[in-house]
Amino acid sequence: MFENFPFYLGILIVILLLIMLANKIKVAYPILLVLAGLVISFIPGVPVINIEPELIFFIFLPPLLYEAAWKVSWKEMWRWRRIITSFAFVVVFLSALSVALVANYIIPGFSLALGFLLGGIVSPPDAVSAGAILKFVKVPKSISSILEGESLLNDASSLIIFRFAMIAVATEQFLFYKAAASFSWMIIGGVTIGLFIGWIFMKVHQYMPTDSNIDIVLSLLTPYVIYLAAEEVHSSGVLAVVCGGLLLANNRHRFLTSKSRLQGINVWESFCFILNGLVFMLIGLDLPQITKGLEEANISITTAVGYGVLITIVLMVSRILSSYGAVIITSITRKFITGTENRNPGIQTPFILGWTGMRGVVSLAAALSIPVFLNNGNGFPQRNLILFITFIVILLTLLIQGLTLPYFIKKIKFTTIDDSLSREEVYNNIRQELAEFAVNYLKTNYNEQVENSSALQHLILKWEQHSNGIYDESIAIELKDIYLDLLNKQRQWLTNKNKEDQSLDESIIRRQMHYLDIEEEKLRYL
Repeated sequence: MFENFPFYLGILIVILLLIMLANKIKVAYPILLVLAGLVISFIPGVPVINIEPELIFFIFLPPLLYEAAWKVSWKEMWRWRRIITSFAFVVVFLSALSVALVANYIIPGFSLALGFLLGGIVSPPDAVSAGAILKFVKVPKSISSILEGESLLNDASSLIIFRFAMIAVATEQFLFYKAAASFSWMIIGGVTIGLFIGWIFMKVHQYMPTDSNIDIVLSLLTPYVIYLAAEEVHSSGVLAVVCGGLLLANNRHRFLTSKSRLQGINVWESFCFILNGLVFMLIGLDLPQITKGLEEANISITTAVGYGVLITIVLMVSRILSSYGAVIITSITRKFITGTENRNPGIQTPFILGWTGMRGVVSLAAALSIPVFLNNGNGFPQRNLILFITFIVILLTLLIQGLTLPYFIKKIKFTTIDDSLSREEVYNNIRQELAEFAVNYLKTNYNEQVENSSALQHLILKWEQHSNGIYDESIAIELKDIYLDLLNKQRQWLTNKNKEDQSLDESIIRRQMHYLDIEEEKLRYL
């Protein structure tokens, strides 16, 4: 371990340099990291990196899912709930089914259970890859919201397929009534455990004498505790982490201080940044081990590559066709269900949603978690071939779809999805309304103090001019309490505004909330 420490340190440096290069040339960094890992793996003398299969899920998935749940907007998820549900469950299942049927028919020795196992591994698209690409191009908020919501749920649905296929391969039988009961418990148990443990952590934050450092450490422990608890009772750890994360994220202003929120954002972004970089580099570094396994199984590289290309094509085609089907069905159902989004997505949106099918972290983790041996001591059938096909799928989808997605987005004119006002215009309008609310609140509740305090008069003037804060360092201590009260009332106003205006982008509200947190922290230094 320690003799390889310089190598691990060098890998981190290479990851940082490649991500900076990716930002410079405006290419999604997962593409460069996978290719770099592939090149490094062929350098003579490079240490072989082996991670215990059962630890793959536990190390990478809980924090990445938890951070994604904190970033996603619950309101946007509910707004696009039907199309998100269609993509996260129906599209994933159809993709897995397509892979299972083709693999069973084409690949010698591949049973239907093994086909579903492979389908469960490669069916969920990777949100990190899509997000890394979309930051370089402009897409309607609706598309990014759908992709964010899908990424939270498709991991759970694909891993449920993966788990049932693992059981079928290990036992060589599939009992429907047992599968139905197990499926129900995985869903219900995962949701219940996630919400319950999330609620416990929320109360710990709220009532125990924590500070910002303790809050951040607790937040780092939360996804692992939730995941482990759910998996111990054989429910869905992924779904539990997602539900717990959504609960805590939507109540963050009730139990976390502004300092904890501000510092927590930086810590979590850095932590997940490193995790994502490592896992994509690991994809490339693991190729020699995978090809060695193919040789031991007497499978030629050429044949295995052909299978990987075929499965990749099946995934691309099935996702695009399923995307159009999901959008069409959603468009039909909205005519009969009140409260459903009534905007016409056009023919461009399903194509873009279908083309954002790059595979990555979840697929790698699932493939590597396949045990080497079955419970009876026999080797797991087709394990090395499944690993190699998964690698080819990840590599090809990153290269083909990842490199061409920006081109298609730039060529497509999105004119019918989002509102006419730009995000900056909406943000400025919210800021205008918030400033008016702040001025009225101060004049109504602190009129006497305003008349006797030049600092408060200066503060009102700043709000009236839409200033970015207060700069008068002579503000008195007693007046800070007034300003803190004002900030809390503004947060409540923003929360109510977000609930009342269902068409308002929640990320704009969160941006303004972040600004208020900064304002509160500035008071500590005045």
